[in-house]
Amino acid sequence: MVRLTVDLIAKSSNLKPRKEETIAQCLKKITHVNFSDRNIDSIDDLSLCKNLSVLYLYDNRISAITNLNYSTNLTHLYLQNNCISCIENLRSLKRLEKLYLGGNYIAVVEGLEGLEELRELHVESQRLPLGEKLLFDPRTLRSLAKSLSILNISNNNIDDIKDLEMLENLNHLIAVDNQLVHVKDLELLLKKLMKLWKMDLNGNPVCLKPKYRDKLILMSKSLEFLDGKEIKNLERQFLMNWKASKDAKKVSKKRSSKNEDRSDSYIRICP
Repeated sequence: MVRLTVDLIAKSSNLKPRKEETIAQCLKKITHVNFSDRNIDSIDDLSLCKNLSVLYLYDNRISAITNLNYSTNLTHLYLQNNCISCIENLRSLKRLEKLYLGGNYIAVVEGLEGLEELRELHVESQRLPLGEKLLFDPRTLRSLAKSLSILNISNNNIDDIKDLEMLENLNHLIAVDNQLVHVKDLELLLKKLMKLWKMDLNGNPVCLKPKYRDKLILMSKSLEFLDGKEIKNLERQFLMNWKASKDAKKVSKKRSSKNEDRSDSYIRICP
């Protein structure tokens, strides 16, 4: 097993200090570190890499997120396909914009309070015990309400996404291969997510429901892509016209029914 240390980073980066320059000064210049697929199982203190902004640690054996407290300039963190079971020790990364945690053992999306710059969160394909589903801590969702624009929660046995309605600036939701069943639930979510323009739900039972696509297009004026297929203006206009016509018929039917009731009532009153 391998521990990620500043010494390892220095060796891997082939740092060649200039005259009168220390290794510490060289480490300070590093902005990108890529140790993906290198059997890394833990992270040491990387505080000497003061300007580190992008850290690639995917496809390793890391079991816990540690020692990133002082990497406060991190904007992109790639930790997918590791052995992480808990999202923790990230609250000091105030500049973090993109977080990749897919393919781990995470059961609850939590511990992201205070990350006000986080725009993308990828937590797809968690390796959960049979029958369990990915859950969301409301405190984390509230904290990400203003910033999060892209969320990937695919393949996590999720059957309810009502909690996501507080993510008011979400514009791309990827939730393929889950257990979403009810069109009505999605309609209510779309009513709240006014900026959502792209949604991918392929592989959910709800996709097989009658008029699933039509209903979602009618519910959201902002949606431009659904399940990888563009929503053309012509398609939306046709559905709007069809709905208006259907609603008009319903109103007309109600009116005629009321008139018939009045007529019957009048006939009964008259001798």
